[in-house]
Amino acid sequence: MLVTAAGKIKAWSWALFRTVLVMGIGYVILYPILLKISLALRGKEDIYDQTIIWFPKHATLDNLAFVLDKMNYMDALLNTIGISAMAAVLQTASCALAGYGFGRLKYPGQGLLFMLVVFTIIVPPQTIMIPTYMHFRYFDPLGLVELFTGRPGVSLLDTHWPFVLSSITATGLKNGLYIYIFKQFFRSLPGELEEAALVDGAGIFKTFYRVMLPNAMPAIITVVLFSFVWQYNDSFYVSMYLTDTKVLSMQLASLPGLLAADSPEYMLTSIRLNAGTVLVIIPLMIFYLFLQKHFVEGVERSGIVG
Repeated sequence: MLVTAAGKIKAWSWALFRTVLVMGIGYVILYPILLKISLALRGKEDIYDQTIIWFPKHATLDNLAFVLDKMNYMDALLNTIGISAMAAVLQTASCALAGYGFGRLKYPGQGLLFMLVVFTIIVPPQTIMIPTYMHFRYFDPLGLVELFTGRPGVSLLDTHWPFVLSSITATGLKNGLYIYIFKQFFRSLPGELEEAALVDGAGIFKTFYRVMLPNAMPAIITVVLFSFVWQYNDSFYVSMYLTDTKVLSMQLASLPGLLAADSPEYMLTSIRLNAGTVLVIIPLMIFYLFLQKHFVEGVERSGIVG
């Protein structure tokens, strides 16, 4: 009887500890987001009211509407979603193919090539910024442009081609990590699947897209979501490749300058900056709410977590 009571107390204590721990971690994660939403909804009358902590007394959407216009929000949102979706699809396709090659095939130099892939994960993109920029500023594959036209290549800047080319060649943003995810997942699949396909006369590519790829949905979902979100938040590559095209990350970065003339008060500028941040976060929150189940399952089954 005493043992049963002690076991219940132990189980109850462990459940209480986990609940408190999860609530604490959740609070740390959600606190900045909730604070920004609270600030974004405050009216001018609430700016210097020290009694307000979370809920504004004069809640308003004026700050969001003001920033919406300043950021040219809808155009920037459509451009950002278009680039992110395109990069997510192309990067997933190219990285899946590369991951299959590393995970299931054997060929000379495989270890060295994969070491270079891992190397791209740890090398900061800022270290190769200049050669990357010059590559797309004077794009000339095999020197053919200069050979036939005499010009030192063509400029692909301010177009979507740098994103397309880097995505289909698996050299885009975080692509080394995506290749690693696919490699680990394909390695975990049973070899009998491949052997059965080869016995039926399928080649390597047919085995890949008819047998292995349909079984890799958890890894595909994970990479698509990671790729979309990281490209959505990227400001490094978009600032290097794009000058006229408006995207949300760059519009948010330039928001202090856009607000300087219309928001002379520091606190009002700060509140409107929070409103801009909320507007950038909202699409990702909606995106996550719809796909959180697939995302969690994908991360668990692709082997990213233990």
